[in-house]
Amino acid sequence: MKKLAIITTHPIQYYAPVFKLLQQYQRIQIRVFYTWGEASVNKHDPGFNRTVNWDIDLLSGYDYEWVTNTATDAGSHHFNGIINPTLIEQLYKFKPDALLLFGWAYHSHLKVLRHFKNKLPILFRGDSTLLDEKPGIKSILRKIYLRFVYKHIDYALYTGTNNKHYFKKYGLTNAQLVFAPHAVDNNRFAIQRHNEASDFRIKLGINTDDILVLYAGKFEGKKDPLLLLKAFLRLNKPNVHLLFTGNGPLEILLKQHADGHANVHFMGFQNQSCMPVVYQACNVFCLPSKGPAETWGLAVNEAMACGKAVLVSDKVGCAIDLVKGGYNGAVFNSGDENDLFNQLSSLTISAGYLDQLGSNSATLIKDWSFTKLTRSIENLLIDEKH
Repeated sequence: MKKLAIITTHPIQYYAPVFKLLQQYQRIQIRVFYTWGEASVNKHDPGFNRTVNWDIDLLSGYDYEWVTNTATDAGSHHFNGIINPTLIEQLYKFKPDALLLFGWAYHSHLKVLRHFKNKLPILFRGDSTLLDEKPGIKSILRKIYLRFVYKHIDYALYTGTNNKHYFKKYGLTNAQLVFAPHAVDNNRFAIQRHNEASDFRIKLGINTDDILVLYAGKFEGKKDPLLLLKAFLRLNKPNVHLLFTGNGPLEILLKQHADGHANVHFMGFQNQSCMPVVYQACNVFCLPSKGPAETWGLAVNEAMACGKAVLVSDKVGCAIDLVKGGYNGAVFNSGDENDLFNQLSSLTISAGYLDQLGSNSATLIKDWSFTKLTRSIENLLIDEKH
């Protein structure tokens, strides 16, 4: 059985289940090396402006090691936040046949890439896109540097179309690119929780036949929740409500702009066990991001797994793959309030119409699963001839 060492910063709900599946299937042996260190379990998230403790288990069912992180300002928010003097030694002790690295833009991760080049097959996972690219000297310099970085990897597990374009621009060939879809726990979100969702709406004062538009995430500039609020206030439909779920630096501004509007609701950060209820209570989910770096938008996957229509901007990385206009939602031009307003108007013609779009979402998202992601990793390692 081949051995795969997985290097990533900290446990997250979008990858821990994949590690569990890899161990459960027993086609390869894995060990995950968490480079932020054990302190990452209780990390402060500046986007939510709070310490986030996920209420789902992210550490059982697979083999892992904490790696000592000696960074002065530890964290995944900057290059020097991940410094692991013992990481390479720990990897050698495991004696892997290949490495899977999540992200290169950390001191220790880049060091691993450079150390193991031509010694072990290196698989890489990142979800960057070209959606924020602007011509100029910075773009030219970036291209030179990223081509240097990606010369160190053998295969890239690309998340979707925009991510594939990114890897190709920076020197990877089709033979090096393996589709491994960005995914969430579709099964967990698809479990029907109608009674809880109904109670949730009642507490907000939303009638059964009313339409609820949901924004869930960080209240931060790149996600542009204020644009959604402005477009919604112009909509002025008595039977349509807007719910902001989350926290962040724009919270006060959003509440001031809403000015106590009866159909605009706010709810703080909701943990993972509650989020399926929040999604199932809505009729349409909106992610209005303007970027930069809205690389994918996994909340869209979550909403679709709950059988909901989706409305996203063209700066959301998953838009090209997951959102089909007139089929399961719509895509609008980022930063364009008029376009967002027009799309909201068209989508909110009736709850029945949104139910139809939501049903299509549930069908489409089935192919974007943890199982497919897991199989892509397994097959690549098993077929690797090195």
